[in-house]
Amino acid sequence: MKPIHIIGGGLAGAEAAWQAARRGLRCVLHEMRPVRPTPAHQTDRLAELVCSNSLKSESQSTAPWLLKEELRRLDSLLLRCAQTARVPGGHALTVDRDAFAREVTCAIESEPLIQLHREEVTSLADTGVIWIVASGPLTSDALADEIARLTGSGRLFFYDSISPIVDAESVNTDIAFWASRYGKSVDGTDDYLNCPLDSEQYERFVDELLAAASTSAHIPEDDARYFEACLPIEELARRGRETLRFGPMKPMGLADPRTGKRPWAVVQLRQENLRAQSFNLVGFQNHMKFGEQARVLRLIPGLENAEFLRYGQVHRNTYINAPALLTPALQLRARPEVLFAGQISGVEGYVESIATGLMAGMNAADLATGRTPRPLPRETALGSLCHYISAADPGNYQPANITFDLLPQLDEAIRQKLRRDKQARHALVCERALEALAAYV
Repeated sequence: MKPIHIIGGGLAGAEAAWQAARRGLRCVLHEMRPVRPTPAHQTDRLAELVCSNSLKSESQSTAPWLLKEELRRLDSLLLRCAQTARVPGGHALTVDRDAFAREVTCAIESEPLIQLHREEVTSLADTGVIWIVASGPLTSDALADEIARLTGSGRLFFYDSISPIVDAESVNTDIAFWASRYGKSVDGTDDYLNCPLDSEQYERFVDELLAAASTSAHIPEDDARYFEACLPIEELARRGRETLRFGPMKPMGLADPRTGKRPWAVVQLRQENLRAQSFNLVGFQNHMKFGEQARVLRLIPGLENAEFLRYGQVHRNTYINAPALLTPALQLRARPEVLFAGQISGVEGYVESIATGLMAGMNAADLATGRTPRPLPRETALGSLCHYISAADPGNYQPANITFDLLPQLDEAIRQKLRRDKQARHALVCERALEALAAYV
């Protein structure tokens, strides 16, 4: 039986170790802190939360609730610890950071099947070991070099460039129009939904963009050269008022069917691969606070009532191009005894990291006992998250939070019947997911 070694004592790594141990398997959890500190962590505790203390919505029949509910039903350690450390937070599962990290650390240290080693791992060369790489967005340089050796340096990214995603139903198609530049498309269909702006609308947008409040960086951004290919739109605007019109908002090759003329500027929306009924704002990564993003981006004609499924970001985040590398069981295709979990696999968010850690721990336990790992059904939030990681378009891969557009759509007849009742549709998606989970278990 191959031993299981887990790199990283964050949310994913701690959950993976627990899942392996509860299946009766010994494992080693390697955490480099405090031997090797990071720019963001303040303590040596496991599962330390360095940004928000919120694990998102607990409102029933929302996508974050569904993912947490699936984790609870699979006996997630970290969800239990979160409940113990919970503090008032409205509809969100909000925790006391110190109490949460203390609960997780105590549970891991008290489990006799888990050995906690405080050391930096820099090599995955041992093929007699099952590895789970859960080293997070602040993976050490030496380990990043080793991952690059295994995966190819072009498949390892050090910065996120994430554009906002909007719900397709919230786009005003009386204004936005389908078209490809110069009428060119891959398969004869128009590839983009285009939001046209006249000069006055463009100037107002630039004014509000430059005046918008930015997020504070949790991690110092001390190497600007990484950003040149994925600059935030507000930085482009600061370089000159016309810069956006010659960048992500260029109108060349497009004509507004309402006027027959080329718009002054255009925001292009691209349908998300593997995301049902949602659109990506092409090239609109930014540093604005989420509330400011909603306010400023709704100034774009066609997006006045936009519902945002994900906001834009540009920040330090080491992660692999998972669709080019991983199976739905989170195994490295070239070396199936190596699994990835957490943010380094390309998920965003605390609960998403816990989720992939749980799956990696379960799958590693299967491998260690000679069984073939079984991915969860696509109808579940867990299964759809792992499906996205392994099957999205490698050429446009961006890390994802859990949203309903990752899950398979309901039957067309049901969608039509409930087309005006999104809450009812979401409730049915949740019901279907939990039924599929029960059948899997």
